[in-house]
Amino acid sequence: MYIWGKIELFIISLWLLFVLIIVATIKIPIYFETDWKFIGVYKLLKMNIVPLICIIFLILGWIFMKRLKYKLSGSKQVFMRINKIQDGNYEHLTFLTTYIVPLISLNLTEKRNVIILFMLLSIIGAICVKTHLFYANPSLALLGYHIYVISAVTRTGSEKDLILISRERLTKDMSIAYRELDEKIYFAGAVK
Repeated sequence: MYIWGKIELFIISLWLLFVLIIVATIKIPIYFETDWKFIGVYKLLKMNIVPLICIIFLILGWIFMKRLKYKLSGSKQVFMRINKIQDGNYEHLTFLTTYIVPLISLNLTEKRNVIILFMLLSIIGAICVKTHLFYANPSLALLGYHIYVISAVTRTGSEKDLILISRERLTKDMSIAYRELDEKIYFAGAVK
């Protein structure tokens, strides 16, 4: 999956932030008197630049999610049997409370804060990609994915410590098929 795939997962992880920013910043003039007049598309768009950018990123995230589902629907290799397993779903909440919630508190009516927001998102994105934290994705949790920290025995008998993302509930001694996201992070499912 490498760098671009990790960036796509990071953008997907920000869906909640984009929705919150849209709700916090959208400006739709409402006037109920009989002498109302439409202000014009240009003025309406100019008033809502930040929400429009967030809508574009929401659409990109949706496209990236479709691409991810398509990639994951391809063939998987039977690779390992789970030897030890630990639930890692708390990672979703950690990402949400550490990165998403504080960013929504910025006053996004000021241009300087909007620039700061996009700079912070770029820095956080670079950190998540470089430190392999892109898997702690709250959007994936909402879509029914789980995170597991496992120790697995491969077909060759060697033991590996990995992080798995799966739609299924995984348990100890289960054989799994996988698709590699990164050197230690895999999308996985139970072998039927």
